[in-house]
Amino acid sequence: MASWNPDTPCSCDCFVSVPPASALPAVIFAKNSDRPRDEVQEVVFVPASTHAPGSRLQCTYIEVEQVSKTHAVILSRPSWLWGAEMGANEHGVCIGNEAVWTKEPVDEGEALLGMDLLRLALERSRSALEALHVITGLLERYGQGGSCREDPAPFCYHNTFLLADRTEAWPVRMEAAKARFQAGQELLQQQRGGITAEVMMGILRNKESGICMDSGGFRTTASMVSILPRDPTQPCVHFLTATPDPSRSVFKPFIFGAGAAQAPQVLSPTFGAQDPVRTQPRFQTQVDRRHTLYRGHQVALGLMEREQDRGQQLRQKQRDLEQEGLEAARGLLAGEWAPPPQELATLFQAFVEREGQVYA
Repeated sequence: MASWNPDTPCSCDCFVSVPPASALPAVIFAKNSDRPRDEVQEVVFVPASTHAPGSRLQCTYIEVEQVSKTHAVILSRPSWLWGAEMGANEHGVCIGNEAVWTKEPVDEGEALLGMDLLRLALERSRSALEALHVITGLLERYGQGGSCREDPAPFCYHNTFLLADRTEAWPVRMEAAKARFQAGQELLQQQRGGITAEVMMGILRNKESGICMDSGGFRTTASMVSILPRDPTQPCVHFLTATPDPSRSVFKPFIFGAGAAQAPQVLSPTFGAQDPVRTQPRFQTQVDRRHTLYRGHQVALGLMEREQDRGQQLRQKQRDLEQEGLEAARGLLAGEWAPPPQELATLFQAFVEREGQVYA
């Protein structure tokens, strides 16, 4: 069992700011997902749903009992598995996971992945505290286990979680990655009282500290920042990249509402029963899981690295697009912009399409 090696990140990076540290009367959540370098992360919207009594639910490796009602969620997830690295639900609950290596042995036996627990909690909870109880209850009943990467060699670890909603957060003191932990603390303290979504994005992009990871076989494969206003009449705004390296990606706004739908450009292809995660033994073959936006972004990264002038122009277009999203969020939360619900529900889709046009 491959549980750790020198190139393995000790944890991801999760951050939260609550008033009065936040510049707004809002909780601000942020996370970088540090994963195997070539892994594709997609952004998936799942609407609320009802389920028949006795229904079963297939997670990454095992089935669990389904509940009668599940909430709408937006997920940033490695495209080969069922769960998610980070996400939010329609009630303003946000969760991010981190890998931990504990004194308790890691079991190779297949159970629920930490990422499965995260998605299950989002689908079943209306608050951060309720999500905490969902996770602990599922852990007690089903356990945690199974390989956490798409590879024949098992890579197993336990998980801890950062859970937040409009009123509170349940942070854990994660110091396994000591340099990044200290740097993150310092960056947050420097902005205390003025922390915004944009400040959080800047922290997630910090490469000098390693918060934006690029080390050996691992890198930051996707990022997320969420604004969770204390005022329940205001919408929560979730920014997701759907692409690796936040320092060269665009955070795009998503808002729950009637008419919200899946953006197909950030959805990976599926392979059904022939998927290497479904066939036994698992992960004996590789498939191309790159979604449309990921492919365009790969070309853009190559251009940034090869041609300085054109690369700078492309990066400026990324920044300009992201600023539009941030300004839209500011105007919305300040009451200066009141678009029709359908426009809000399709905001993420519109920004994904425009980013794709930049790369084209």
